[in-house]
Amino acid sequence: MKFSTLFLESTPILNQLYIEEALLRADNRNILLFNMGSPPAIVMGISGKASELIYEEKVLNDGILVIKRFSGGGTVVIDENTLFVTLICNTEDVKIEGQPKEILVWGQKFFAPLIPGIELCENDFVFGDLKVGGNAQYIRKGRFLLHTSFLWDFSPEKMEYLKLPKKRPEYRKSRPHTEFLTTLKERLCKESFIAALKNLGEPLTDLDEALAREHRRSTTLINISQ
Repeated sequence: MKFSTLFLESTPILNQLYIEEALLRADNRNILLFNMGSPPAIVMGISGKASELIYEEKVLNDGILVIKRFSGGGTVVIDENTLFVTLICNTEDVKIEGQPKEILVWGQKFFAPLIPGIELCENDFVFGDLKVGGNAQYIRKGRFLLHTSFLWDFSPEKMEYLKLPKKRPEYRKSRPHTEFLTTLKERLCKESFIAALKNLGEPLTDLDEALAREHRRSTTLINISQ
């Protein structure tokens, strides 16, 4: 299957999410989106509550944007060392029904040839019992989105913005982020990874037209100062 591909660099995650939402809701192509170099931000799932998930005073003092994306999933801290890969597909083209677990299994099979040794554990991509990629999904009739935040590297200091969530993967147990996460930088050549992704399709050339189509918009910037 060939994708319409969109490769971004240093695009803020808020803008990326706006693009994803438009391509999911107002387009019918199979799309692969890649982004790296985004400025620091915190992204919560659509049902997330900032007071339960982040240390609001620290986040506010450091001027970190807090965003509520249109999809489900957990809370992530992102920065210039996060690699985003989003797959927006028609279920009939990838020959799955589009159930949440089924999409994750399909996603692991998609990434396995590109990232040797990567596995799926609960809702995360892992090496052993260490998380390297967090996933979020949106499912609609005949179409789904899977966006993954891969840790090329991460800042332990930025991870201190996050509280230990009440709902967390069983395999995590109660490990802090520094003992729960790992990175791609020692396992993968970034340039080869990007080149392999580019080989999976042809560039999407009509982004402005897609963004201009009427569609529901649920991605929001959260004001935690109130």
